[in-house]
Amino acid sequence: MNILLFGITRDIVGRHQLDGEEFKDLSTVGDLRNHLQQKYPDLQKLSSLNIAVNEEMREDSFIISGRDEIALIPPVSGG
Repeated sequence: MNILLFGITRDIVGRHQLDGEEFKDLSTVGDLRNHLQQKYPDLQKLSSLNIAVNEEMREDSFIISGRDEIALIPPVSGG
């Protein structure tokens, strides 16, 4: 599993990528979200945090595997 971070999520975590080995026992997007928010509490302060699995936005119930590429997509603003 490869976890990519963008925008403010990268600033909060302090890296642009996380090694998925730490997350191998998590089974859903929701499990991953909860784990990351516990480890990096500032992620809880975001107004939204979308999670894409293999380039598609997924709900918390979506099952993840060790082969997936996951991206944390923070809120986006602009005009």
